[in-house]
Amino acid sequence: MPKPRSQQISLLDTPFYHICSRTVRKAFLCGIDTETGVSYEHRRTWIEKRIFQLAQVFAIDICAHAVMHNHLHLVLHVDSEKVKSWSTAEILQRWHQLFKGTLLTQKYQLKQPLDKFQLAMVESTADIYKKRLIDISWFMRSLNEPIARGANREDNCTGHFWEGRFKSQALLDEGAILSCMAYVDLNPVRAGIAATPEQSHFTSIQLRIKAAVKGEQPSTLLAFTGNEHHQKTMGIRFSLRDYLTLVDETGRVLRDDKHGAINEKSANILARLHISDESWLKLMSDFERIFTGAVGTAEHLCEFSEHVGLQRTHGIANAQACLNSA
Repeated sequence: MPKPRSQQISLLDTPFYHICSRTVRKAFLCGIDTETGVSYEHRRTWIEKRIFQLAQVFAIDICAHAVMHNHLHLVLHVDSEKVKSWSTAEILQRWHQLFKGTLLTQKYQLKQPLDKFQLAMVESTADIYKKRLIDISWFMRSLNEPIARGANREDNCTGHFWEGRFKSQALLDEGAILSCMAYVDLNPVRAGIAATPEQSHFTSIQLRIKAAVKGEQPSTLLAFTGNEHHQKTMGIRFSLRDYLTLVDETGRVLRDDKHGAINEKSANILARLHISDESWLKLMSDFERIFTGAVGTAEHLCEFSEHVGLQRTHGIANAQACLNSA
């Protein structure tokens, strides 16, 4: 039985989450239907454009993404501090980019006169919207519903396009975050759709590589902030160069189907994450099967389970084997 969202998401423990949404039965998200020859590749542009549009509205950043033939992967960062500084006007301005709001919120945004009782109702409504703007469920609803409507319109059909619920995994520490990001970034390589990460279209790794060539980081993605041992501005506290090296080397191993062929430089990076090269390759091949719930070290999993009210801590054996292995 699926766990309720309250037992999958805990901002007290982590702002980072892995999300996966799959289409029902043989519905095509993207790709080419080999039976009919119909191409659905243009939907990749729909999805990527919508993801980045929502990131500008919500206080939720994109760490990694991969748009596959029948599913979508995201690694999200919830910036709960950012939303605290938003005024009522800014909250409504953001919300109205996606939804109509209420008659009173529309009047407020148009600066039409309101009495004190109406203003109080607007403030109360804005508080509700404020919570939704850091809510992953509302983010995914805002992503999946318009994509489903557009796909059903194209396919001239009705009914469900996505599976009933998206999958959510809490990423509790640095090893979990980086291994999940790499797993998502390497989805096309692992599936044989692309030979290398830089050839993986509609993925975050391709955007990061293109920007890195110019000495930049993509503005649409949460940035790497460098030395992971120092407090810096909000971002992924790890070296971008090390991450790209690790993903590139892993992609070559997965592509060539060579086991244990991680080079010495990448092995040193993994040692800092307390992950052995064997465990890393296992994670890159089977991340979602190894961890069906929250991901992190055994200690972090126990803390997470306590905070969300789980009686049993799932995944401890795999956490000890894969994320405490170096």
